[in-house]
Formats: sequence, structure tokens, C-alpha cells
Amino acid sequence: MNCFVGVDVGTTNVKALAMPADLSQILAHASAPLTTLNPEPGYAEQDPAEIWAAFVQVIAEVSRELAVNGHTITHVAFCTAMHSVVPMNADGSSIGNAILWSDNRAEAQAKALRTTQAELGKAIYTQTGTPLHPMIPLCKLAWMREHDPRTLRRTARFGSIKEFLWYKLTGEFEIDFSIATATGLFDESKREWSNQAMDFAGVRADQLSAPVPTTYQRSYQTRPETAGTGLLSGVSLVIGASDGCLANLGAGAIKAGTATLTIGTSGAIRQTVRKPLRDAEVRLFCYYLDEGYYVVGGPTNNGGNVLEWVTEKLTQQDTDAVLAEAETIAPGSNGLLFLPYLQGERAPLWDASVRGAYLHVDWQHTRAHFVRSALEGVLFNLLSINELLTDKTGPARVIHANGGFAQSDFWVQMLADMAGIPVRLNASNESGSMGAILLTLKATGVVKTLDEAAERVAFGKTFQPDLTRFKQYQTDFKRWEAALRKL
Repeated sequence: MNCFVGVDVGTTNVKALAMPADLSQILAHASAPLTTLNPEPGYAEQDPAEIWAAFVQVIAEVSRELAVNGHTITHVAFCTAMHSVVPMNADGSSIGNAILWSDNRAEAQAKALRTTQAELGKAIYTQTGTPLHPMIPLCKLAWMREHDPRTLRRTARFGSIKEFLWYKLTGEFEIDFSIATATGLFDESKREWSNQAMDFAGVRADQLSAPVPTTYQRSYQTRPETAGTGLLSGVSLVIGASDGCLANLGAGAIKAGTATLTIGTSGAIRQTVRKPLRDAEVRLFCYYLDEGYYVVGGPTNNGGNVLEWVTEKLTQQDTDAVLAEAETIAPGSNGLLFLPYLQGERAPLWDASVRGAYLHVDWQHTRAHFVRSALEGVLFNLLSINELLTDKTGPARVIHANGGFAQSDFWVQMLADMAGIPVRLNASNESGSMGAILLTLKATGVVKTLDEAAERVAFGKTFQPDLTRFKQYQTDFKRWEAALRKL
């Protein structure tokens, strides 16, 4: 049986999923962990060699499993995290570590585009659809120009993690429109690099990759340095899109009125629209998925990392025990509020220096209250982003939930109760890999549109809101928003 493989390169793992073109079953699956390095406060990096090794490992595992069962890989498509920067030599080898989306070293450069150079910042946002924050390569490169000019001069090419992997496999420096729109350097309407943005960043167009559509394909040819993947010459490589955009597609959230809420290490809430949108206050992103499909929304730095903090630092219990403890407390945590800004924030504040807080702490509050309030704070923050989104797209009638948090029925039910609308899970929680496979269906002509591709998504459980809890949470949300305004 011929099959498609979707590869999802995230912050914590590289994963691969293999399915036939009819998506009738998962034929193989593999995962390998990644290590994030924090050499200085506010820094977040990964070793490109480790990322490549993890990619080779998962592709090789999937290839072996498929071969044993008589299946053949015909296409491999890529879903990768956004906003990374890898400095590379002309031969595609890395000069240093990959700087990740969560790296905040470029805070001053982002602030300048919001204050002293606000006119330029607004013009760049209008061109690119990327909010101005230390996460974006535009600001990371500007930081490098000011603080590490030697690396800037030595670097022949600046690319993302996807571009690093793509060059390893193809020998070409190419970037899909989706990842490009997340750099802050790409003029989306012209489909070319922005001169204004490049001037601010201190880079030239010949140091950046050639932009191509998300359905773009190249034929893989085996070379000694890539033989460990197990891929055969002639396999079609589909360049794919960003993780946020493909999470929407993989969740089947393509039509109006359908939102996707993802909580992994970080989180986001998004909707798919048919034409680019811009927010006058530069608070929402708008990224390219495919021709006539754009994903608009807002990301948060603080998602599953808050649960990790609660388990490792606050309670020193395992995750299941922490969630069970939170479930013993009534909605609203007896008035305790949590602002979940443990690692700065993107939407809705776009302030890398902000930090979290518990508010209205009372003698009656126990550790379990603090745990539940932390989980509620993460969702309140995402729903505050959703309010900004609703002003642009109209209200959502259903939320498709994915990411690590979707493995907790308790936390997903909390979301349904807070939002007051149904929350639906996919049959598979691997929405990024699934989205890459669905995009492959479009690239190969199996389907004509992404709407048609999304109709093939299988769903699991749907969580209906408890209206009594919804009313309680509406009151709590107003209190939480008032606290946020004071912040």
C-alpha cells in the first residue's frame, strides 16, 4: 500500500505519522524528544544536529515499520514550529544553535518597533501579518546585528529549522509561504521579502531562502549523508506549512465559525479565513496556509508549561495527581485568580517582560485551589485572545481542541464550560502531522480544495458545556479581565 508521511517538528518532539491516501488508518507512528538549551536568562536554543538526528530516527522507524508490512512511502510532508533562526554556511551546515520562538533576547528590538519606530513597525506588520515581538526572526536578526555582528557577517544563509532540514534533504534553500509569513520579513501580498523589514534586520535577500507555495514538491534523491532515513530515491517531499496553520487543517477547522484551540508547551486560538486580516492594534497574527486560506489568531507563551510548573515546582506531584487534585475544587477556585504569565507573553499583551501572579489569595485557599486556578488562568487568557479574534471573524460556534491538554477530559470540559460552546476532539491528537498529510492530498490532486481535505478528518469525543458552570465562569472571567486591565 502506498502511504503519506506527515512529519511534525515541534519544540519538545519530532513526530512522524504514516497513513494511506484514504486516511483509513494509522500505519506507523514514531516520536523522538528534543532538548531546549537556556545558556542565559531569556535565551532558548536547540542544537540543529540533534534536530536532524531526531528527524532521521523517526523517519527510519516509520520506514522500517511500513516496509515490514509491505507498505511504501510515496510522499513526506513537513509541519514545523515557527519563528526559529538557524545561521548557516553556504553548504547548509549550521554555524550555531537554532534560536527558538520562545527566546526573548530581542525584547529591546521588538519594543523599538512598537514605540520609537512605531510607524515602521506598523508598516512591517501590515506587509507581513506578524505581530512585533522578540519571537520573530525580524527582531532576532536585528538583535544579532547589534550584539553579534561577527555571526551576522559570517553567515551565508539565515533560515528556519524547516529550511535547515529541507536543505539537508534536497540541497536547496527554499521556504514555504506559511513559515515565511511568520518571520516578520515577508511581504505576503507581493510574495517576496520586504525591503523595509530586511533593512531593519540587517540582512539581504540573497541570505534568505527562495519562497515557494506550501504544496511545493521536490523529488528526494538518496545521498550518503541522508541514507539513514530509509527513504528511497523518488519519494516526493512536500514542503508543507507551519505548525499553527496545519493544526487548524488537521483539526478540520477550515469553515467559518470553527475555532481551533491548541495547548502544548505554549498555546494558541485560531480561525481560518479566506483573505488576509490585519488588526489595527497589531495584536493578532495572520499566516498563509494555502491560496485562499489564511489562519488568524493569537498565541500565548503560557500553556502546558504552566501545568509543568505546577507539577514540578508548586506541588512536586505527577500530572495525573495534580489534575485529580484540581478536580476536587469547584469552578472559580473560591475567588482565587491566576495570571499565567510565567514566561512573558505574546497575545494579548505582547510584552516579554510581564510576569504571572496569584490574586485574591485567602486563608481558605488550599494547594488544590492554587492548582485549579492555574489551569483556569491558562484558559481565561486564551479566551481573552478569542475576544480579539471574534471582533474580526465573528463568534465561534464550536472549538476543535488539540495538543497535550486534550488528553485531559477534565481540562477540556473546563474549556467547554468557560466558552459556553461545544468542544470537539479529533480521533487522532496528531493534528500537525495530520494537517501535513491533508495538505499532501491537495498537492497530489487527490482533493481539489482544503475544504474537501478537511472533510476527511475523523472526530472523537465532543464535550458539551454545563450552562450553570458557564454562568459562574462568565462572572469569574469579568473579574479576571479586570485584573488584567490593571496589569
